[in-house]
Parts: sequence; C-alpha cells; structure tokens
Amino acid sequence: MKLTRRSFLSNTSAAGILGTGGLTSSLMSMPALAADTSGYKALVCVFLFGGMDHYDTVLPYDQTSHDSFATVRESLFSQYVDANSPRSRDNLLPLNPSNAGVLGGRQFALPQELSPLHAMFEAGDAAILANVGPLLEPTNRDMVLNGSARLPRQLFSHNDQQSTWMSSAPEGALFGWGGRFADAALESNANQNSLFTGMSTFGNQVWLSGDVAQQYQLSIGGPDNLIAIQWPPYFGAEDPAVSSLMEQHFRSQGLSPVNLFQRDIVDRSRRALDANQAYSAAMDEVAEVTTAFPEGHFGAQMRTVAEAISLRNVLGASRQVFFVGLGGFDTHSAQARELINRQTALAAGIAAFTTAMSEIGAENDVTVFTASDFGRTLTINGDGTDHGWGSHHFIIGGAVNGRQIYGDMPDYGFEHGQDAGNGRLIPTTSVEQYAATLGRWFGLSEAELAVALPGLGNFPGSPAFV
Repeated sequence: MKLTRRSFLSNTSAAGILGTGGLTSSLMSMPALAADTSGYKALVCVFLFGGMDHYDTVLPYDQTSHDSFATVRESLFSQYVDANSPRSRDNLLPLNPSNAGVLGGRQFALPQELSPLHAMFEAGDAAILANVGPLLEPTNRDMVLNGSARLPRQLFSHNDQQSTWMSSAPEGALFGWGGRFADAALESNANQNSLFTGMSTFGNQVWLSGDVAQQYQLSIGGPDNLIAIQWPPYFGAEDPAVSSLMEQHFRSQGLSPVNLFQRDIVDRSRRALDANQAYSAAMDEVAEVTTAFPEGHFGAQMRTVAEAISLRNVLGASRQVFFVGLGGFDTHSAQARELINRQTALAAGIAAFTTAMSEIGAENDVTVFTASDFGRTLTINGDGTDHGWGSHHFIIGGAVNGRQIYGDMPDYGFEHGQDAGNGRLIPTTSVEQYAATLGRWFGLSEAELAVALPGLGNFPGSPAFV
C-alpha cells in the first residue's frame, strides 16, 4: 500500500496512538488512590447506540397495565409481522422478581427476542435497573414544567447524551468514568499492565479515556497492524520514505523535527506496537475460547472480549474495563422490524459471552451492563418512536444480585410524576448512581468514586444490584 500523509495519520489514529485525551499527558492532579485490586474483575459496557426503546424492552404484564399500554402502542404493535403479535400478552415472557412486593402489584415481562436475558434473570444472574439516565439533581415533572430544575445540557441529542452517559458531560469531554476506574486500578497496583486495562472493540470512546489509562483498540480476531514511525534516535535506523513524510508534516506545521509533539507521537507509536506484539504473543500462549458465538458484528465483538479476558493472567491485568457497541436503536421508523433484530443480536451475544466466562472460570469476575443515549417516548409517530430521556437497563454476571428490578419503575402512561411529556421518563436513578455501584464492586474507594463521578454527591445512595 502506498504510504501517504492521510493513510499514515489514519492508521496511527486507528491504533489509538493519538487518544481521546490529546497528545500530551494531562496536567490534572490525582489524589492518592487506594482501589482494591485483589483477584480479577472486569466491567463490560455494552452501549446501545441510537437510544433503546425501554418501553418495548421491559413491557407491562399485569392485565390492566398491558391493556392500557397496548392501546397507546396499538398501531405500532400491529406492524409486528407475526400473525400473533409478539407484543401480545400471551407471547411475552413474564418476569418473576424476588422483590415483586415493592412493585405495587404491577408485573413486567420481556419479549421473546430477549429470551436468553429472561433465562438469566430468572436464574438470578441478571437484574434490571429501572429508569436510569443523566441528571444534575433529583428531578420531577413539576420541576421540569415550572423551569426550576437544573437539567443536563443538550438533552435528546445523540452525540451529547452518549458523551454524557460516558463522561457526565456533553460532546467534547476528555475523560470518562470507565477510564477513571482504570486510573484508580493503575494507581493502586504497580503490577497492573497499563497497556490492557481499558480495551474497546468499537473504536475510540470517551468512556475509556482516563488521566493515566489509555484505551487499547481491539480488532475482531486480533490486534491491528500498525505503520510505525521511523525517526532516529527513537526507532533506530531511518526509513527515508517515512522520515521525509514526517519531516514534511512537521515543518508544514512550523515545528522542528525534534520536539515534544514529535516525541509524543513516536512514544505512542512504540506503545501501540509493543501492545500489539504483547497481545499477539499472549494469544499464542492461551488456548482458544471454544464457546460458539452468533454471527454478526456484535457477536464477534463479544467473542473478542471473551478472548481478551481469557488472556488476563498472561497479560498481567487484574482489573479491566471493556467497551462494546451495538448500533441501530434510533427507531424513528420501522421499529417493529429493526428493534426485534437488535434485541435478538443483543441477547444472543450476551448469552454466548456468559457461557464463555464459565468456560474460562471468570463467571463471577466479570459484570456486563447496558447503556444507551436515552430511552424513547411512549407516544409513537406511526411506525416508530422519538427521543426520550430515562430508560431501563440490564446488569448481567455471576456477582449480580439478580432476579430483581431495582430503582423506581414509573407507570406506563402519561402525566405522572416522572413524565417530562409524551411519556419521556425523567430518570429516578442518575448515571452516577448506576456507575457508583459498578465502581464499588470493581474495588474503588469512596474517594476514588468522587473523582470518577464528580456529580455523585448530589444523589443519595446507589442501587445494590451487585
């Protein structure tokens, strides 16, 4: 392949050399950290891009609630292709939570497409957190309507709410709470391999960006190949083509060939190359995961993460955070077709992953959780739904206090205390509270959580789902 300036910068960026946090180290100071990094633990964030319709995921099941809900969604549900609508009450999978007493007699169910998640919930290996989303303070309908509520910026914007979920700030944030969790692990354990603490199968994500931690880009099937920068004295013998290209680039920017900018790129190139080589060598040492995964990109990502976790001892990682993405949830139209496909892929991929964790003896050491831009409206626009706010999410793993629905489950109707309009749910649990529970399980102290989640002090308590 002909090496051009564009292909050079594209390849180095794809390998994670430039990173979300910029070219030079952050000058932000970190307090003394004391995360518990004994044993092994990993968090796997499964981000559902586009805004998952929580109403069409955790459905009302008691007869009164389902009848009311089906009336609101009648024209949408009629578009499901099955002669007997998959959303009819008879075709749903009822949930039997052990904390049913706190639900006020209401019952809930999952659609058939999520049957693997339903089985995990009933077995006690999965939980549901109701109505979680970005908040600056506890908020209700009256506060929103009278303008007294402090609200997150850029509500209902895809990019900004994705960033807010990952970093507590709109698009442009430098650090995410997954990266801050990784920072704590690295600061507390000198033996933790910094190259493989944060890993993504879905490109560079702010959720994994820390002050110390840097994310490693996991390609499906193995590490990326990388075009190295050859510039003495950092890499030894000079490659004239690359050297000339780099000199042209630096001088066009008014920079001398030897400066901090150049050195930072070279150092990051070397780290990326070292990481690729170490990862490839580890793959050669460890037996391949034999669990069968479903076809498709999401299944391949989950397999790649399972393989990475199987290398944990060889890689020297006692704490890891992973990011996996599944797109297609922006169902303004064709929701009856598109959502079923996404739900099927989601449940099958997670089910295979949990089987693989049992295969490698990590079933109690890895916690998977879902996140998304936002939920969607209860009202419909014909064959789809519009952007919402709060939503319901899954937490899966052997350490999960499963078979429970945590948080406050609002009514599946309108004009209740958490309806911002059109059935957009005002969250009752903040992302910070969600993250804090995961962080405590991961081993972070309260002081570390305060650094990773600056807004946590605005909310009382956290749901004990793990």
